[in-house]
Amino acid sequence: MRRRIPALVLTAALAGGALATVAQVATAQPAAAASHTADLNQMRQQVYELRQKALRMDKEGEKEAARRARAQADELQRKINALEKAEREAGRHF
Repeated sequence: MRRRIPALVLTAALAGGALATVAQVATAQPAAAASHTADLNQMRQQVYELRQKALRMDKEGEKEAARRARAQADELQRKINALEKAEREAGRHF
């Protein structure tokens, strides 16, 4: 009987400490997720500038550089689309 009581107290203390740690982590995650923001307007401006650059390079005859600029613009546009989709779907609840 003497050994059971300290074992129960130790188990309860460890469980309480684990719950406190889980509670701290759970409250920290939404704050960390909310801290990551992207300026979509700035990203759209970059896409526009890259596409204009590609047009200018096409006119100058630099086809390969124009292709790379378009690829960068397309990649940035995909990121914008993914961020917008994530924002739309974040509001939905099951």
